[in-house]
Amino acid sequence: MRLRHIEIFQAIRQAGSISGAAELLHVSQPSVTKVLQHAEAQLGFALFRRVKGKLLITPEAQALEMEVRKVTTSLDGVRRLAESLRQMPSETLRIGATPALASSLLPRVVASWQQRHESSRFELSSLHSQELVQNLFMQEIDLALTFRHPEHPGLDVIPVITGDLLLLSPLGHKFNSASKPVGISELAGEQLIGVSSIDPMFSQLGSYLANVEPSPQTAVRVQTYSLARSLVESGVGVAIVDPLTAYESNSSRSKIAKLSPPCSVTLYAMKRANEPESHSFKALLQILNDQATAILNALNEDPSERAP
Repeated sequence: MRLRHIEIFQAIRQAGSISGAAELLHVSQPSVTKVLQHAEAQLGFALFRRVKGKLLITPEAQALEMEVRKVTTSLDGVRRLAESLRQMPSETLRIGATPALASSLLPRVVASWQQRHESSRFELSSLHSQELVQNLFMQEIDLALTFRHPEHPGLDVIPVITGDLLLLSPLGHKFNSASKPVGISELAGEQLIGVSSIDPMFSQLGSYLANVEPSPQTAVRVQTYSLARSLVESGVGVAIVDPLTAYESNSSRSKIAKLSPPCSVTLYAMKRANEPESHSFKALLQILNDQATAILNALNEDPSERAP
């Protein structure tokens, strides 16, 4: 069957008659009849039979219908893609990010982008780093944001910005009054809210705290930094978090302090390798950099005196 045959077949199935199909497709009834006859001649069997003035699908055509639907779905995808390519500012930007970045950075990025391109659409996903890589290769997202460099030959990994991890402590804690960075030795014996092994910074934090004696007591392990932040604000313990999560913390319930020695983390943007960078991709990277830089600059001025 040719694409025109499929189009006529679907229109007749929807309308239930030659005349109704002609109206749907804005063509003449003879044109529909001619294409239908041509399709049936090529197939060697009838697609419809007339019963009491109505066209009913034949068993042979019914067997074909599932495959016809697959073709129709694929054609719809081609049409949507063509429309997206034709109108760049209206394309759907599919971005995945780790939970910390999804809650802290992505809203600012989307707001900034839509100020320039009001008709743009976004599909946003909050996933862990391994899931982000998988979704990139499945082409379910086009850009991923993470603090972990995946070292994968099938990905282009672009450093966006580097900042230092920060210490978040509940209001009234002894670290609130620190006038200088908190030394990691001061964390000895503290109730620490730790991250799970699936977190991109799990190994890095483990190495960073390896020489603290006695070791901080991990009161709770979490999979997201937003949950760690909430636990700190509830007085459960202290947490070492990325700077973007720290920036989103409630200053009336927690305080931020720098750490000594500093421990830096890099925000990476990932895309599939060997795919050209569109104008949208480059513009989006610039907005990512601008928004992340603005957050880091605000923290560097005085992390303990941020706005609530």
